[in-house]
Amino acid sequence: MRFPARFLDEIRLRVPLSQVVGRHVQWDRRRSNPARGDWWACCPFHHEKTPSFHADDRKGFYYCFGCHAKGDVITFLVEKEGLDFAEAVAQLAQEAGLELPQPDPHAERREEERASLHDVLELAARFYEMQLALPEGEAARVYVQGRGLSEETIRRFRLGFAPDARDALLQHLRKAGVEEALMAEAGLIAVPEDGGRPYDRFRNRLMFPIRDGRGRVIAFGGRALGEARAKYLNSPETPLFDKSRVLYNLDLARPVAFERGAVIAVEGYMDVIALDQAGFPHVVAPLGTALTEGHLALLWRMAAEPVLCFDGDAAGMKAAWRALELALPHLAPGHSLRFALLPEGMDPDDLVREQGAEAFAAVLEAARPLIDMLWHGLVDNRTFSTPEERARLEADLEALVMRIGDAKVRAHYLREVRSRLRDFWRGTGGAGAAGRSAFGGGGVRRRAGMAVHTGGKPRAGAMQARMLHAGGREAPSPGLISKARERDEAFREREILRIVLRQPEILDEVFEELAELPFSSPALDSLRGKILDIAAGHAGLDSARLLAHLQDEGAGADVVRLAGRAISPDRQEDKPDLDLRRALASFREHARQLRRTAVLERELQAAEQAFGKDPSEENLERILRLREELQAARRLAGE
Repeated sequence: MRFPARFLDEIRLRVPLSQVVGRHVQWDRRRSNPARGDWWACCPFHHEKTPSFHADDRKGFYYCFGCHAKGDVITFLVEKEGLDFAEAVAQLAQEAGLELPQPDPHAERREEERASLHDVLELAARFYEMQLALPEGEAARVYVQGRGLSEETIRRFRLGFAPDARDALLQHLRKAGVEEALMAEAGLIAVPEDGGRPYDRFRNRLMFPIRDGRGRVIAFGGRALGEARAKYLNSPETPLFDKSRVLYNLDLARPVAFERGAVIAVEGYMDVIALDQAGFPHVVAPLGTALTEGHLALLWRMAAEPVLCFDGDAAGMKAAWRALELALPHLAPGHSLRFALLPEGMDPDDLVREQGAEAFAAVLEAARPLIDMLWHGLVDNRTFSTPEERARLEADLEALVMRIGDAKVRAHYLREVRSRLRDFWRGTGGAGAAGRSAFGGGGVRRRAGMAVHTGGKPRAGAMQARMLHAGGREAPSPGLISKARERDEAFREREILRIVLRQPEILDEVFEELAELPFSSPALDSLRGKILDIAAGHAGLDSARLLAHLQDEGAGADVVRLAGRAISPDRQEDKPDLDLRRALASFREHARQLRRTAVLERELQAAEQAFGKDPSEENLERILRLREELQAARRLAGE
C-alpha cells in the first residue's frame, strides 16, 4: 500500500524516535540531553562497548558512527524488528493515534497532481524573480533597497515582483503549457463566479515565495506596492498549503536551529528576512494567522524552548498570552517556551535597521520563561486587598496550571506558583498589591487601579483619596475597568461585523479601515480575518455569497454565535432595513468609537504613569477627566 507523504510526516511528527529506539537500547545518561532531544547509546545493529549510536528527536533521524546505520523511525522498525514498510507504518500509526488511510485507487493520481502543483508554483516563482529584474519591477526594487536588503538576501529568499497586469502570469504559464485549472488549484489565479475571465491573484506586489521544509515552493505572499484592499495577501489554502501548519523560512532556518538548539518565531516576512540578514538565520514566522498547535509542533521539533517574539504593546501582550494558553496542554519535561517583547512601537525589522543586531540580541537575552509570563500576566496591575481577591488569584493560577497535560510538569508548576504566592503575600503584608511588570518597571504600587509613586511627594496620599472620591465620583477598580472595556469593545466589534455581514457591499470602501481596527476579541478578530480573506479574493459579494463562503470555511456557526442572528437570505426578518449609505455611516460611527476608546485607554495609561512620577494636581485632574470620558464612551455603547 502506498501512503500519502503527509500521513507519513504526521507519524514522524507524533512519535518521537527515542520512544521507539529506547525499547532496544539503554541510553547513555552522561552523553544524552533529553531536553534537546539528543540521545546516545550502544548501537542496536552491531556489538560495541562505547556508545556511538546517535538519535536526534528534533531531526527525526538516527546514525551510528561505527557501522553507519541510519534512517528514521519507520526505517528503524523495518531494519530492527523485521517489519515490512506497511507493517511499520501501521504500528506507528496506532501509537500516534492515527487511522490508516483507506486504500484509494486515485491516491497515486493525487500524488502526481501534487507533484504537478509543485512544478507550476516553481514556474511562477521563476517568473516573479525575472519580473523583479525587469524595468517594470523598479518600484519593487526601490522598496526592498529602502528596507536595506542586499542582493544576496533578495536571491536567498527568492523575492520577486507580480506585474500590475490582469493576466501576466496566466499568459506566461499558458505559454508553458499549464492548464488554467491547475493554475487555479495552485492558488495563482482567481476564477470569477459569474463566469468572467480568470485573472492573476497577485498584481503589483512584492512577492515572497513560501516553501515547505524541503525547500519546494508551495504558496506565495504578496506585499502591495500601490493602493490595494489588503497590504499583505497570501495564497489561499490548496492541497499543498495549509497556513496553520506552515512556517515561513522553515527550510532555511531548520538546519541552523538544529545546530544551535534554538529557534525564534516572529510575526512577518520582512521581520524574518531582516533578522536573517542581521545574523539570526534561525528565525521563522506564521503566515497571516495566530500561532497554532501545528506551528508549536514544528517549533518544538527544532528546539526544546523556542523564543516567541512579540511587539511590546497591548496587542503584543495579548498575542503572547494566547500563545501561552495554547502551549499549556502540550508542555513536557524540558519542553517549553520563552517570550521576548520588543520596545513598544518597534518590530524586529525596525529594531535591527535603527539600532543594529546587538539591540535584538539584547531582546533575546531578556526573554522570559513561560512561568514568568503566566505569573505576571495574572498578578500585575491588580489589587488583592480583600480575601476574595486573593482567593481569586490563587484560583486563577491553579486553573491555568491544571491545563498542563504532563503530570510531572504540572506538579512542578503547582509548587512554583504556591511558593511565589507565599512570598508574594509575605512581601506585601497580606495586601498583595501588584508590583513589577513582567518585563521591567518597579517602584510603583497599585491601589484602585491607580499608580502611586512609593517615594514621591507627601501630598500623594491626599490626592489619591481625592481621586477615589472627588466630587462623589468613585474610581472603578481595575477589574471593573477591564470588564467594562471588554464589554464595550465586544459590543462595538460585534456591531461592526454585523453591518459588514448584512451589507458586504460596503467592503469596497471600508476594506482597509476594517483591517486596521483595534479588535480585542480573538474570536471576533478571527471572523474578521476570514471576511477580509474572502473579500480580497471575490468581487461583488452580497450577504448570501459571503455567508456561503464563510460556511465553506467552517465559520457559519461563528456568524450565528458572534455576530448575532443568522444572516440567511431565506429569512426576510434577518434582512437589515438599511441602504448602503446608512450602513456605511453606522459602520464608521462604531469604528470611530472603537478607535476613540482605544486612544482614551492609552491616554489614561500614560496619565497614570505621569501621576506615578509626579502626583500633581494637574496630573490628577487629567486622570479624572479621562476616566469620565471613558465612562461616557461606554454608556454610549449601551452599557
